[in-house]
Amino acid sequence: MFEAVEELVAEHADLEKKLADPSVHADQANARKLNKRYAELTPIVATYRSWKQTGDDIDTARELAADDPDFAAEVKDLEKQREELTEKLRLLLVPRDPSDDKDVILEIKAGAGGDESALFAGDLLRMYLRYAERVGWKTEIIDSTESELGGYKDVQVAVKTRGQTEPGQGVWARLKYEGGVHRVQRVPATESQGRIHTSAAGVLVTPEAEEVDVEINPNDLRIDVYRSSGPGGQSVNTTDSAVRITHLPTGVVASCQNEKSQLQNKEQALRILRSRLLAMAQEEAEREAADARRSQVRTVDRSEKIRTYNFPENRISDHRVGFKAYNLDQVLDGDLDAVIQACVDADSAAKLAAA
Repeated sequence: MFEAVEELVAEHADLEKKLADPSVHADQANARKLNKRYAELTPIVATYRSWKQTGDDIDTARELAADDPDFAAEVKDLEKQREELTEKLRLLLVPRDPSDDKDVILEIKAGAGGDESALFAGDLLRMYLRYAERVGWKTEIIDSTESELGGYKDVQVAVKTRGQTEPGQGVWARLKYEGGVHRVQRVPATESQGRIHTSAAGVLVTPEAEEVDVEINPNDLRIDVYRSSGPGGQSVNTTDSAVRITHLPTGVVASCQNEKSQLQNKEQALRILRSRLLAMAQEEAEREAADARRSQVRTVDRSEKIRTYNFPENRISDHRVGFKAYNLDQVLDGDLDAVIQACVDADSAAKLAAA
């Protein structure tokens, strides 16, 4: 059933030999690449070996059961174990997203609903920050525009792992399902008569690009500087420190005004620009592929909603996978695992069906 896995076992053994050679580690970039592939293959190889061993154990137990009926129960237990290993191995062999181990830049934009939408964007930001804290990720707010009532019109956050992660547990692997329009139903703080309002905020998640991922020609950039706006401390609103960078060939724009110096803002804006250009290149590649699947809604004005947060019922619903739970207060406090896992499972099932 899993004959093709033997090739992966051979590749795993070859990588093990290479990584044991000290000369390989002289090239750190290559060593990281080999280590990453080795880590991807290790659980597949370990599960496959257990699967094969269990098959041999079943054959042995059946032979013994022919002479001693007491071994019949052991055969059933081993067959159940082999079924579980078969399913686990099938899931491990599902084609992986090459960006799964990447860190991300997560952007939240207020949409329809005015001040209430900005407040909801602030709630979503807190939810993701708390979730990152729960799973041990690092977060850094790159740029933000606050609203008058304390929410956010727009906020961009870098989310990073703290070292090596298990396959499928990287930041992009988990947060890529968050991209889209999030709808909230509740009585706004600005509502005096207790009526429930509906508003929305958009979430955009892109893998954070390294300089080697996206090559940017400096001649393709138009860099504008301007005076920062919004609340701030010394030097904010007094100097032309804010930076807006336009990538002329694509028209992609990135800006930053949170840092005190123009140089720092330029570096952060370039960071955002690289990730957006990487996301654009990946989307273009997906569009050209026969099995392209677009999972994110790029504008808050679209009617498609991926998720609803209903405060009166304490209910959260993910409309893509049919997930529903009545623990909205806990989810907004960062308990997102069940919601995300429902999306992961549905994605894996779809990939398995396609394979």
